[in-house]
Amino acid sequence: MTNTGIVRQLDKLGRITLPMELRRSLGFAERETLSIYTEHDKIILKKYSESEAADIFTGSTTDLIEFEGKMVSRKSIEKLSKLAGLI
Repeated sequence: MTNTGIVRQLDKLGRITLPMELRRSLGFAERETLSIYTEHDKIILKKYSESEAADIFTGSTTDLIEFEGKMVSRKSIEKLSKLAGLI
């Protein structure tokens, strides 16, 4: 991991702005879609890739359906349907 020396404060809504120099050096386009990961006490931002899409509940990467901008597996949908008493 490389320390950039950049320090930012979260705003009232919990947002930060990535400096232009950092966005340019990493090749992030304007309004780029990013994936957000956590690892222990770290937050990792990465360019989003369809091949990395995963179920928001289980992390599964197979048999996915997009619902309101989120990816959900058929298996999770079935479990939710049972929980709701629909099956």
